[in-house]
Amino acid sequence: MPLAEAMMTQRAVRKVLPDPVDDDVVLRCIELALRAPPGSNGQNWEFVVVRDPAKKAAFAAQYRRAWKLYGGIGRRAVRDDPSMLKVLDAVDWQVRHFEEIPVLVVPCLVGPARFVPFPTLAQTSHYGSIFPSVQNLLLAARAMGLGASLITLPLWSTTFARRTLGLPLSVQPVCMVPLGWPRGRYGPTTRKHVGDVVHVDTWDHRPWPGRDVDIERDVAGGESGAGASGAAADSHGGAG
Repeated sequence: MPLAEAMMTQRAVRKVLPDPVDDDVVLRCIELALRAPPGSNGQNWEFVVVRDPAKKAAFAAQYRRAWKLYGGIGRRAVRDDPSMLKVLDAVDWQVRHFEEIPVLVVPCLVGPARFVPFPTLAQTSHYGSIFPSVQNLLLAARAMGLGASLITLPLWSTTFARRTLGLPLSVQPVCMVPLGWPRGRYGPTTRKHVGDVVHVDTWDHRPWPGRDVDIERDVAGGESGAGASGAAADSHGGAG
């Protein structure tokens, strides 16, 4: 699958089948995640793959505790927005079926943030070493035909997450990426026009309002999909 196609059709896929995902497919996704550039080439990330039903159930309980609060607030805030209510419905499905998701990947950072005299810069530099890898993981899942999403609510208690996963204090769980073969199919996403969000040299100088770029002219080839893994995705209803 060409990279641009994966990017143009990537979305948060929360509704997935309980069917197993082969270890090699998961490892390939993480292998591609490792190719992202970390800060100062520190490569201070680790990835915990969770398949144990008891551990998934523990995180599901945490997810439900957090969603009981945030879900209610979210529905009140967007009650007149059908598209956002649809998103919340998908999250609600994921919360209710969390134990059925075959694989959870927990990207972690090892070690403290590097000393920087400016706290905001220290935080952005620290997390800047993991989130490019997480995005690579999401794109790899898309190329494999897997459904994936980036979530954080199950990790609202770092102490609980460390205890559940056996993490030492030097390891910080940053987010969670549930993986599974999707229920349904991928499709194009709806986003704002690129020209409406690009400012040149100064804020609010938008020289291209309403403009989009024809991405097809840039997609002239690229690597094919995941081969046998792609065929497996088709057999599980996960074709892109």
